[in-house]
Amino acid sequence: MTKPTRKRAPRRKPLDPARQAAFDVLRAVSERDAYANLALPAMLRERGIEGRDAAFATELTYGTCRSRGLLDAVIAHAAGRPPERIDPVLLDLLRLGTYQLLRTRVEPHAAVSTTVEQAGIEFDTARAGFVNGVLRTISSRDEKSWTDELAPSPDVDPVGHAAFVHAHPRWIAQAFTDALGAEAGQLEALLASDDERPAVHLAARPSALTAEQLADQTGGTVGRYSPYAVYLQGGDPGQLQALRDGSAQVQDEGSQLVARALTLAELDGADGGRWLDLCAGPGGKTALLAAIGAASGARVTAVEPAERRAQLVEENTRGLNVEVHRFDGRESGLEPGFDRVLVDAPCTGLGALRRRPEARWRRQPADVPGLAKLQRELLAAAIGLTRPGGVVLYATCSPHLVETVGVVADALRRHPVTALDIRPWFAPTGGLGDGPYVQLWPHRHGTDAMFAAALKVG
Repeated sequence: MTKPTRKRAPRRKPLDPARQAAFDVLRAVSERDAYANLALPAMLRERGIEGRDAAFATELTYGTCRSRGLLDAVIAHAAGRPPERIDPVLLDLLRLGTYQLLRTRVEPHAAVSTTVEQAGIEFDTARAGFVNGVLRTISSRDEKSWTDELAPSPDVDPVGHAAFVHAHPRWIAQAFTDALGAEAGQLEALLASDDERPAVHLAARPSALTAEQLADQTGGTVGRYSPYAVYLQGGDPGQLQALRDGSAQVQDEGSQLVARALTLAELDGADGGRWLDLCAGPGGKTALLAAIGAASGARVTAVEPAERRAQLVEENTRGLNVEVHRFDGRESGLEPGFDRVLVDAPCTGLGALRRRPEARWRRQPADVPGLAKLQRELLAAAIGLTRPGGVVLYATCSPHLVETVGVVADALRRHPVTALDIRPWFAPTGGLGDGPYVQLWPHRHGTDAMFAAALKVG
């Protein structure tokens, strides 16, 4: 009697290298709170993924991370269940497939089939069928059709509508609206700028190299605002000779302007050359301060409590007149009397969302009060360490009013300080706001959304 043959399960085709890398980074972000902009480049190097495949993996990874809120809303509607009721691995697969369907030119069949095949490898035929059904439902309509149905009404909730369309949490869109103030009509442009891949900005170190020389060496373009800035359109800056020999560094032009502004502040009395960076890690602004100060013999004291970030400060300031201390800036024990003090305070980072694709979904409104408390304490400590007639420059990479003008207003109430009009120190940059503070914007200046305020002590 012939035995019945067992039906073999279909052999599944694994993801291609680019999609696999994107999926693995998505899992690392979801499972281990990894940073996509750090995890992906390392993975591409490790696996030897280059050229078009690397570009595709980058688009899938960063695009999926940025669009998560929009993708989850569409997935939830198509699946008939909220994202938290979907297995996390399946959910990341669905996000990857949905992003391809709604925001790339990938053929729908390829987007669906590759995702379904991987679901079968990760799980079983039943769940592969679930993924297939969800993605086919999603593929029946384009992004505009989905947003028209799922987004809040622009007439009832214009901020919520803009947030949904541009895949931002609503609370962040509201914070941007509040910070824009009378120019809140620029919200759409600001949100859209977070989805644009920023150009790489380099800073030529004064006395080592000019911006013009750096641009000639790298094939870049001299920046618009900072006298040290050069823009690169592509390539790996880590391979540049100028970065290897310490004559240049990767640094957003907004950060360059902030560091330079402190060096331009007019003091009461002579500058004794005692400069302090109270929140120094990873050391980019510290290095530029020290490079500028070298001409006048200034010495920069850098404070950074986190060991790894302190090591980065040491690496990034090698060869410069910088002394690095590892302790909390709020209780530094340093001898007061500094002439110039920078407080580039820890913050929500809402001004650099274009550089950190998953950050908009990782941050929560509950993070703001604790950070604002830390910012107030650090600014108070900085004021106490500054000599009468010296200047403290407070900066954040966030436009959130609680972290910016709120912190400065608290210092003005509690301490013997006077706010200075900082805008002239950012010339020739325009569109900085009504003063005396400065707010940079990615959609307006092409920089991170840096805030800066200057306080004279005594």
